[in-house]
Amino acid sequence: MCRGIPLCVNKWESFVLIGVSKQDIREHIWDYMESQNLADFPRPVHHRIPNFKGSYLACQNIKDLDVFARTQEVKVDPDKPLEGVRLLALQNKKTLLVPTPRLRTGLFNKITPPPGATKDVLRKCATSQGVRNYSVPVGLDSRVLVDLVVVGSVAVSEKGWRIGKGEGYADLEYAMMVSMGAVSKETPVVTIVHDCQVVDIPEELLEEHDITVDYILTPTRVIATGCERPKPMGITWSKISREMMEKIPILRSLRAQEQQAGKDVTLQGEHRHPPEPGRQQTVPPSAGRRPQDTPRPEANSMEAACGSPPGEGALLAADVYVGNLPRDARVSDLKRALRELGSVPLQLTWEGRRHRAFLHYQDSAAAQQAVSCLQGLRLGTDTLRVALARQQRDK
Repeated sequence: MCRGIPLCVNKWESFVLIGVSKQDIREHIWDYMESQNLADFPRPVHHRIPNFKGSYLACQNIKDLDVFARTQEVKVDPDKPLEGVRLLALQNKKTLLVPTPRLRTGLFNKITPPPGATKDVLRKCATSQGVRNYSVPVGLDSRVLVDLVVVGSVAVSEKGWRIGKGEGYADLEYAMMVSMGAVSKETPVVTIVHDCQVVDIPEELLEEHDITVDYILTPTRVIATGCERPKPMGITWSKISREMMEKIPILRSLRAQEQQAGKDVTLQGEHRHPPEPGRQQTVPPSAGRRPQDTPRPEANSMEAACGSPPGEGALLAADVYVGNLPRDARVSDLKRALRELGSVPLQLTWEGRRHRAFLHYQDSAAAQQAVSCLQGLRLGTDTLRVALARQQRDK
């Protein structure tokens, strides 16, 4: 008995927890792993995806999965117990994608070992330090097709139901990948845990946005869950708060794209205005789009506009001015920086000779968010000036 929770231990040291919350299960797993000395560095494991003794052995089991043998592009969370899978992916010359920490600067980083990397270098690349030192960001407009997703867990059931550490990043990352078209419902999801983390999870604890897993790897077992519960079909915007939108810039870009496609993107606490049945939602010219503009086939393509720059009368509240561009700056440099920060405009007008550019967003709210996100942006040694274009014109 622990924290008032009925406990039953079977031969695998799995727990059967009845009538509890997700947090009860987390606390119970963390306490048990520490008290039985099953935990490994970093400790204590509370409030983490727990690392455990035997995690490398559990990771080796992924080699027995056909889905790993067939995969070319694999997304692995940056948690310590998944380090062995990241190393195996690099050793097998697979494309390894790791989420950026707390999604601050984008969704993925691609781990790129130096040419001729030795085993020791590959081991470093698989660590959290390697993620920082040997990775490049992957933009929203990159053609990412993930063949396999590997996530960390605090607890998981043999039915494939998963509980994370409570911050929701793994669930959100998966939903964002769905929105990007990077994964489909057929993309397998694997988690790697200690045997004691395999528990019975009451179905009533599961929510629509919770990701489920298809395979569970432990030091002693490979469990095919056969989970039939549908995985998230995309971002549940009603679960996203304004605070999260501010903290995760890439969410703002994805929201703009889905809004343009006519989807309901009402945030948590906002009044919902559903589109009319059978009719695609449109953005009126007064919201920031020029009347003569048509929706672009790829909203994140950032095509550099040709021809004359926008006149003063053409500047709208959805336009952002970027000034103080270095003399040797190229449009590709600015595009790359915008992708990394998750502030991709619908269109970009480049005026390199005048050391400036104009970014055209969907509406004034998106433009204002971009201005906030891009403050302090540097190209080379120069800090760029970023402001709403109308305000810059007035100055």
